[in-house]
Order: sequence, then structure tokens, then C-alpha cells
Amino acid sequence: MSKQLNDLRIKSLLKQGKPLKQSVGNGLYFRVSSSGTGSWAFMYTIQRKRKEISIGTYPYMSLAEANLKAFELKSLVKSGKDPKIEKQRNESGEFNIVDDLACDWLKDCERRLKHPEIPARVYTKDIKPILGDIPLHDVNARDVRRVIERILGGKIKRPTIANDALGFMKQLFRHGIKLDVINSNPADAFRPSDAGGVEKARDRVLSSAELEQLFTAINKHKIQFGYENRLAVQLLLLTGVRKNELLQMKWSELDLDNAVWTLPASRTKTSAEFRIPLSNSAVVMFTELKRPSSYSEYVFPNRRVSKRYPHVSPDTLNQAISNLLANDDVDIAKFTVHDLRRTFRSLLAELKVPGHIAERCLNHKLKGVEGIYDKYDYFEERRLALEKLDKFIITLLGAD
Repeated sequence: MSKQLNDLRIKSLLKQGKPLKQSVGNGLYFRVSSSGTGSWAFMYTIQRKRKEISIGTYPYMSLAEANLKAFELKSLVKSGKDPKIEKQRNESGEFNIVDDLACDWLKDCERRLKHPEIPARVYTKDIKPILGDIPLHDVNARDVRRVIERILGGKIKRPTIANDALGFMKQLFRHGIKLDVINSNPADAFRPSDAGGVEKARDRVLSSAELEQLFTAINKHKIQFGYENRLAVQLLLLTGVRKNELLQMKWSELDLDNAVWTLPASRTKTSAEFRIPLSNSAVVMFTELKRPSSYSEYVFPNRRVSKRYPHVSPDTLNQAISNLLANDDVDIAKFTVHDLRRTFRSLLAELKVPGHIAERCLNHKLKGVEGIYDKYDYFEERRLALEKLDKFIITLLGAD
């Protein structure tokens, strides 16, 4: 019969340096390795299988602490849980607060979404400041409402962002349910009517007269509006691309000698490379942009010391337009950056550009049977259409 284990006995065994395994009781064992190191192990039986789990080393875990841990593990086994599996779960990542879960969810977004930066931006800016530090099991519907109220209660109303935040919160907590770290979704009962409201499809198009007013206002307030912002607005109207496709572009995508911009597949909605013919004015404008951005790989580099993005922030152009329209001497109905893309399409129609060519200028896939069989890219036809648009836009620009 083995001697009762205590601290003196442990030190004696370690001094002898012989490998052994001695029972302490309640499934707890003390081991001495061939190198003379002491450690604790817990042995148990679950589902008719004998298992062992290491729980600590001596002297970093004392005999009293090892006994206490053995009692905890024994209780776990009695409840039908395998200590080894529970340990693996804990080591794979603890989810204590909302931000812990969000980190895992955003990694999942990176794996499955084409633009994971969108939920990451909304979470970081609008959700995390309210929910990030709340323990997962304490977050409730009132906390979700606080996020929505914060977005809607600012100086600038942001109903679309409120709806996006609500959708992302539902996804976030659904991810927690899937991982079995929470039992319910505190955002589930909310509807768009509780956030930004049901969004209507936008149909805002700037008329030729409004474009002329816009260019006049930009020239009048050019210091406030900004040189790069002015060129960005003009290029959006001359190319018809989406805002982020323009603001995230790199010089390596441009071939100004041949007047072609190759938009990489990673930044298109169609996930296919798209070659954009550049009009004469567009080439001139990109050449002008080389002076202020020659130090950067981006055509529109970040202008702030604190660089959240390597390129200009997606909100910069929106804010510049909002500030311009707020001037007392500017009488133009509110519009967004994306409305310029819709205006581009409307102008092509006004200039009698055939519909299928105008749609390809927007990098839209042709619909129906035509889209299945017509794989021609209409590159030269698009070049002629954009040159036609260029001449029309230039007449509206006015003098600087």
C-alpha cells in the first residue's frame, strides 16, 4: 500500500528521480517523468472508456489545488461531460464578451463574403462601441435598440446604416447560436421598421441643368470641395464605375498610353476582370491626379495622418457632396454618389447609345437569352459611347 501523498513525500519522490505514477484519490494521480519533472493527471471513465487528462505541473500547481481540480473534473464527468473535450473547446477560443464572438464572426465573413470590409466597418464604428464589452449572456434586446438609436440619433440621419447594423447584429448572434455559446438572438424580433424603415429603390437622376449647376457650385466652392473630390465626381460621370471601384483603384490598373483602365476581378461585382476604355478627358484627369498622388500606389491615397485605409475613405466623397449642398447659394436637390452612376446611364440613353452597349458600360451582364449567347464585350462600341458622353459632359463643366 502506497504512502499517503503530501508535500514532503512529493519532494522525496522528485529527489529520487525515478519515473512513477502514484494515486492520490478521487481519480487524481501524481506522475514523475524520466527527466524528474512532477505533474498531475486525472483519470476517469466515460461511456465505458478509460481516459486520462493532464491538469498541471508541480510546484506550479500545489497538492491542494490539484485535489480541488480533481473534484471539479469528477463533477463534470458525473454530469455526462468529457473533461478532455471541454478542455479542447476552451483552448479553441473563449467567448466571454460580444467582441470575442464578433472577432470569430468577422473571420467567417472574410472566408465567405466578397466584401467582408463592409460588416467589419459597421461593426467597428456602430456596434462595438455599444455592445463590444457586454458579456455574451447579458446582452439583450434593449442593447440592440441602443445601437439603432445611436445611429439614428446623430446629427446626420443614417437609416440605411441602421438597417445594415440590424442585419449584421442578427448574423452575429446567429453565429453565436450556431457555435452554442448563446441560446437566443437578442436582435431577432427587430424588423426594418424598428431601424431605418423599409428602403425604397432610389430613382434620383441629375438632369443636364442640375449637372451644370453642380459643376458651377463645385468651381465656386473649390477650396471647400477639394481638388481630388472634383476630379472624382467628373470621373464617375465619365466612366460610370461604382464609387469604391474608383476610390480604391491603383496606378498599376491604368494604361494611359492606350487609354484603358483594367478593373481587376477582385474589385468587380461580376468577379470578372473588366476593361474600361477611357475618354480623352478621363485620361487628362488621371494625368492630373499623378501630381498629388505620385508617392502612393493608389490614385486616390488616404489624405489623413491616421490611415484607416491606404486609399481615401469611402465616406470622404459623400461628406464633400453633403457639405457642398449645405451651402445657402447651392440650390440642388439632395443626391448621393451612387446617383451619379444612374445619371451616367440616363445620359447614355439621352445620347441615343443602344441599351445593350450602355449596360455593358456599367459592367452589367446582358439579360436573358442575349446574355447567354452574346459574349462579345463591345469594347470599341463602348469607347465611342464614352467619347460621345465626354463631349457632352465637357460642355457642362464650365471654366475653373
